[in-house]
Order: sequence, then structure tokens, then C-alpha cells
Amino acid sequence: MIYKIESTQNLVIKEAIKLHTKKERKRKKQFIVEGTRAVLTFLENGYTSVHLFATEDITGFENKNITLVSKSVMEKLSTAESPSGIFAVFSYPENPLPKDLSSGIVLANITDPGNMGTLIRSAAAFGHTSVVIIDGCDPFSPKVIQATAGTLPLVNLFIWSWQELQQYKFKLKLIGLVVKDGKTPQELNFNDVLFVIGNEAHGIPEEWIKECNELLTLPMPGNTESLNAGVAGSIALSLNALFK
Repeated sequence: MIYKIESTQNLVIKEAIKLHTKKERKRKKQFIVEGTRAVLTFLENGYTSVHLFATEDITGFENKNITLVSKSVMEKLSTAESPSGIFAVFSYPENPLPKDLSSGIVLANITDPGNMGTLIRSAAAFGHTSVVIIDGCDPFSPKVIQATAGTLPLVNLFIWSWQELQQYKFKLKLIGLVVKDGKTPQELNFNDVLFVIGNEAHGIPEEWIKECNELLTLPMPGNTESLNAGVAGSIALSLNALFK
């Protein structure tokens, strides 16, 4: 254990608080993770914490290099309404090598942190290790990290452009999720595929749709207009497990 920090004016604390903003996360190439289970998942999957702050009542980190903080400092550090009592700072992971790309999902300008986090969590849950992020919201934002339920370190996160995806996908097929006129799950081969999930409001750009190998439309017998992006992508990933 290190000394206890009780002042929110401590320089280390002030620097950590700056990571609430995308600008500072990008500048410092660092992000924050809160919650015992989430932090432990990162630590157990090869991430080394830059800082690990905890209140005195937190257990499970006895062998870690923890900096104790007061509850008032933790409240200032935390982005949650009810702080968990554990707050970690990690460095951005390196972009994986193109050869490591495997089946998974492409998040094409997903702008809602909840949807992005849900889709990353679903990819991990269904055993897909590749998540390609093209534009959209910051995958290292606290809201995305929270929505992943700590599963981010279980996948490889590729921060690419659409052109880079086309260059490096090699044998992998791109299957775009579209609201209508796509094939049914029964008509598709789900071996070695990347599901492309588009923007919540506008879907996949038309020029990108033309470059997908196949298009998939999920059956909606209830006659709704469309599905939430996080739900649609998660269903596609589950279908992959069923029809592969």
C-alpha cells in the first residue's frame, strides 16, 4: 500500500480526473476503468495499471500497487453516481497487427456508447476476438467501458478506417446488416465473417454497402421498422453461433 491521498487538489488526482474527457484520453493515451470485477479482468488479461486508486474498504487487491484515497477523493475521481471504490488508469492498448484479425464485428460509426459497449460485450460472449472500430464514439470512454461490463480486454480492438479494413480483411467476408433486401440467416455461410453494423440513425453508408460481400436482414415477424443497433448486432452474433 502507498500513502493515502485525501485532497482533490493532489496533482496525480487532478491528472486522473482529466481523463473524463475524450481530448485528454487521446492526448495521454490513457483511459479509466471502475468496479472491482472490471478492473480485475483488465489486470488478469495483461493490462498493467498506470494508477490504481481505492478506498480502504475495497478488498481483492491486496497484492497490487494501490494508492489509498479518501471517499471524497474517490467521488471526485469517479464518473459514476455511486462510486465503486476502485478506480484504475490504464494505457491504450497497441492496435493489433492485421494478421490477428479474425471473425467478429465492424462497428461503422456507432455513436451511442451503450450500443458500442453492448456490441463489444456480445462479441466476447459469443467467442469472437475481433472488433473493428470505424469512426463513431470513443471506445475508451467511461460509458463504453461500463457497457462492456469489463469485457474489453477479451477482444482485439482494431481502430481502422474503412479503407484499412478493405486492405487487411484478406479471406474474411463482410456481411452488412441492413433493414431490408438482405438475405436471411439460413441463406448465408457464417464461416470467417465480419458483421458490419452501421450508424444508429443512418445505417451503413451506401458506398460501404456495395463493398460488403453479403447483406443480412434479420427476420422481424412483429413488423417493427428496425432494431436497435446493439440488439441487431448481438442477434447476428448469436446466429453466427447457431448457423456456423
